[in-house]
Order: sequence, then structure tokens, then C-alpha cells
Amino acid sequence: MRADRLVSLVLLLRQHGRLSATALARELEVSTRTVLRDIEALSAAGVPVYAERGRHGGFALLPGFQTELTGLNHDEALALLVAGSRRGAQAFGLGSALASAMRKVVDALPESYRATAAGAAQRLLIDPETDLLSRRLVTEEAPDAVVTEVRRAVFAGRKLRIHYAAVDQTPKWRTVDPIGLVTARGQGYLLATRSGADRTYRLSRILAAEELPEPAQRPDRVDLDRAWQERSTRFRTGGDQVSVLARVDPARREELVGTALAVRSEEADADGRLRLEATFQDSRHAEWALWQLAADAEVLAPQWLRTSLRDRAAAVATCYGESYGPPPNASESSGSDSPPASR
Repeated sequence: MRADRLVSLVLLLRQHGRLSATALARELEVSTRTVLRDIEALSAAGVPVYAERGRHGGFALLPGFQTELTGLNHDEALALLVAGSRRGAQAFGLGSALASAMRKVVDALPESYRATAAGAAQRLLIDPETDLLSRRLVTEEAPDAVVTEVRRAVFAGRKLRIHYAAVDQTPKWRTVDPIGLVTARGQGYLLATRSGADRTYRLSRILAAEELPEPAQRPDRVDLDRAWQERSTRFRTGGDQVSVLARVDPARREELVGTALAVRSEEADADGRLRLEATFQDSRHAEWALWQLAADAEVLAPQWLRTSLRDRAAAVATCYGESYGPPPNASESSGSDSPPASR
């Protein structure tokens, strides 16, 4: 562990030229005292690191202390840097390792590629935290110790014992055969089997995990993309899901489709509106999604949803109608019942 930290310390100094002990401690996620001990260890090992005193001082390396990885061209280096911005590493507890790896990649690049590749990577943003409407991507984090144990069992091919808190249920211990890890929209999931049946567990709901010595019962090869698609399909077609038939303004189509679990059919009516049959997770999900569209969507079925939306709209109208009188109009403010003259 310390050897990796010493390498990262050297790479940070080579990339930034000079850094204070406080800045190094922040980057390496250790104390300032640990940084000072590491600096002493590097000096004793012959690494040319020296201290500069003063207000803008810090630690630096003698010029020319570097190696180059000449096998990478500019586009290959750019691909690695862009890949390093993905959220999967964070979801699987590999954020620190990824940051360290990216430092090593940048440091090992030939001088002619280093500046241009790093600068180009700054011009590409992958999976931002919010969209154009400032809607945040909700990310639930799992404890590092839990994710590390889960990851270890997945890679080693051993059974895993997890303390899992399912929605609206008391947490229970379960022994599973881990298959793989998936990240979707910032959330991490464990794909596994339990007693031979497919199971999917959200990492943020695993309260504790323990790798067991017994080998997992699983195939030697797995197509995670296909497995995820199959489980997603089963999820969309099971449980307490609700199917809704609605007429929607085409301008609001994407908003509804982005909220629904699935769209089963779609056709255009004579007046230009779209007739959609969409599936939602449950009744609350369906009511919430259609309410957001206001008059731009009309529910045709089921009847209970039409009634619920009508009652909600009537309550809102009553609230604003009784609390405040009708808004003043131009004729009232001018003392005349006739409309203002045109100019």
C-alpha cells in the first residue's frame, strides 16, 4: 500500500512541478505527517526530491527525472483519459485506484502528447451530474469496505454472504453466487444467483458483505450485457406495474418516455397528438409522471387514474380560487368595462 502511495507522490510532483505538503496530503488522502515521512523515504531511496522554502515553497523533483511510455499515440492516450472520467469506478469503489492510474498514464506519455491529450480530455464531458433541466443524477454510495468485499468475491469466483436491506423489508443475511457487477445511471448493482435463481442487488443496499471460501456455482464465461438486458426486461414486466393509455403533446413525448419503464405502443391521432401505451412501476409512479405533463397529456385509461388526476386538479383549482379573488384585468384597473383601444 505504501509503495503505491510513494509512486503516486512522485507522479504528482512530476506532473505539477511543485506541491506543498498540504496539497500532497489532500491528493493522496493521508495526513501531512505521512507525506513528510514519505518524502524522507524517497530521499533515502535516491529519488531527487527537495524542499523549497518560503510562501510559495513546497516539494519538487530535479528536472529530467522521468520515463516515457512511447507505445501510446495521441488518440489512444485521449481514449484512456476520457474513460477515466466515467462513473463506474466510483460505483465499484475504484475511484482512488482510477485516479492513481490516470496520473501514471499522463506521466508516462511522451512530452509531445502529454499537454495536448490532457487538454483535449478537458473538452469532453461524460455523464454529467445534471442534465439541461438541472435534474441531478441521484447516486447512492455504498461503504468502501462492502464494495471491496463484493468485488473480491466476484473476481475470485467465491460465494458471497451479504446483509441486504430490500425495500420495505427487514435486512436479512443471504448467501449468493456472484456473477458480475453493473453500473447504470450512477448506481452499482451485483448480479448473482441464489439457489439457482437470478437475483439483482443494489450495492447501496448491501449493509455488510463477507467472501466465503466455497467456490461460486456459476458458468466460466458470462455475457453481462445480455444478462442485464434480460433482467431489465423481467423487471419491466413484473411486480405491481401499471399500464397507462394516454394522448400526449408530441413536444412532451421525450419527457414521458424518459420517465416510463417502457412504451408498448405508439401512434399519431388525427389532431397530431400521440397515443401512447406506457408502463410505470406502480400507481404512484404513473400518477406522478402524468401530473407533470399537466394539460399536455390526457389519460384515457385506466379510469382510476383519470379520476385521481381530476380530483388533484380540482383541489389545486379550489386552493387558488378561494384563497385569492379573480386576478385584476385591464378594464378593472382603468375603471372601464371596455377593452383598451388598439393603437
